[in-house]
Amino acid sequence: MDDERLISLGEAAALYGLSAPQLRLLAKRGSLRATKIGRNWVTTPRAVAEYMANDVLRSKDPHKYKRG
Repeated sequence: MDDERLISLGEAAALYGLSAPQLRLLAKRGSLRATKIGRNWVTTPRAVAEYMANDVLRSKDPHKYKRG
């Protein structure tokens, strides 16, 4: 998989078991490297993987208590 290709937050959510609204909130807060193109947010698989691997950023995740 090409780690630098742009993917929608919906696609990223499906790949990593997260929700698109959660990723959108993280992008708006700057916790997830993402860019808004028109009305849509896009990111890269690498950016999501880096977020998932970063325990400091994930400890600030607003949805962390909703995961089961």
